[in-house]
Amino acid sequence: MAFVQRLQIEAVFNVLRNQNQQLESMLQRVWSQLKSAGLDGSIYVATSKSQSEIIQSQLDSSVRLIVEPERRDTFPAIALACTYLHSIVKAGANEMVCVLPVDSYTENHFYSRLKELEQLSAESDYEMILIGVKPDHPSEKYGYIVPDDEIGMGSCKRVKMFVEKPQKQRAQTLMEENALWNCGIFAFKLGYMVSLLQERGIPVQYEKLQSAYDTLPKTSFDYEIVEKAGTLAVYPYNGSWKDLGTWETLTEELDTSLQGKGTISELCRNTHVINELDIPVKVIDLSNIVVAASPDGILVSDKSASRKIKDLMNDTDQRLMYEERRWGWYRVLDYTNDRSGNERLTKKIIVHAGKNPSYQIHHKRKEVWTILSGEGIFAMNEQLIHVSAGDVLQIPAGAGHSMKATTDLEMIEVQMGSELGEEDTIRLFLSWDEIERNCSGRG
Repeated sequence: MAFVQRLQIEAVFNVLRNQNQQLESMLQRVWSQLKSAGLDGSIYVATSKSQSEIIQSQLDSSVRLIVEPERRDTFPAIALACTYLHSIVKAGANEMVCVLPVDSYTENHFYSRLKELEQLSAESDYEMILIGVKPDHPSEKYGYIVPDDEIGMGSCKRVKMFVEKPQKQRAQTLMEENALWNCGIFAFKLGYMVSLLQERGIPVQYEKLQSAYDTLPKTSFDYEIVEKAGTLAVYPYNGSWKDLGTWETLTEELDTSLQGKGTISELCRNTHVINELDIPVKVIDLSNIVVAASPDGILVSDKSASRKIKDLMNDTDQRLMYEERRWGWYRVLDYTNDRSGNERLTKKIIVHAGKNPSYQIHHKRKEVWTILSGEGIFAMNEQLIHVSAGDVLQIPAGAGHSMKATTDLEMIEVQMGSELGEEDTIRLFLSWDEIERNCSGRG
């Protein structure tokens, strides 16, 4: 049984506390729960290229990623994941695929129940099985699955209809009809999805679909597949569950109203500030709002409207101002682009002890690295030299270069050139062992 997790950007913020009272992200929380259920060996994470290294940093460098060429929607992402399982992993047509979001906030027992879906599928002719959560209140935030109590196998019932985020009175009626919250978990045989793609003329070879990814409809898996399926079943779960996919629901699980530098005045009610910046945020006499401040931007929103941020961000093509990588992290301090096409980008970079970024080449920019603290080994053009605080390193365009930190190392990087994006980055080696083998001298 293969499990595919679809990652949303909010899932990598460290805002929840684990059993040791340490901050963790939704991704880390769900991963630890899957490990507790013994399912981590079957997990593949579907995500965008820009998030791949932060996932490796938060989880493990060996985590299996299925990288989307661009962000589209859940149908293209799940289609790509299925072609990967079909053509790369060579999974059989009867292999059960279970799609999980990472923004579910639930108990460990919830994930143990996922193992039962494979047996239910083998014993029935349902095209797809969903998990539905028994509501404990008439929520207007979730979609509902209405089961047909007269058709089914044991506790697994055939789906009669779906209802999208009803008003409170309608939600109350749905509860009385034994409707379940739709938690966005789908289980189906791999061959079922492969056949649907073939019927639509969509490539089922992973490399071909990657190349044609921008031609796929930018739509949800629910709309494109689930709502059009012939035979659907829902498997009820009676336990604690919550969707943390919006800032409104996420703040309900925070143990403090203020994270980071800032002040919330006494007259504020139900107001939360999550501040990842070094400057303070002060909120005066405003209630029912969330303020989320990071290097990539500042959100100020009424909590009930916070879900609209996804619509506002759909057409945004903004440079990432902060990224976690497998070797550490960086923060953009300044960026300028003059009228003649010359760009300049300044970053603060932390490389953790024993780690290194890839050995890489840029043809359209030069770089200057200034070591602020720590020590390391600098590699450039097959030479290795020891560096420490105060050293300034000039890296011309076309030079291969990397750095291994022997202690935690802090530096300022200034990039200057006509193109400063990933398109001008050629990665030659990832591991330091590879880098050392290809460096012939030591300065």
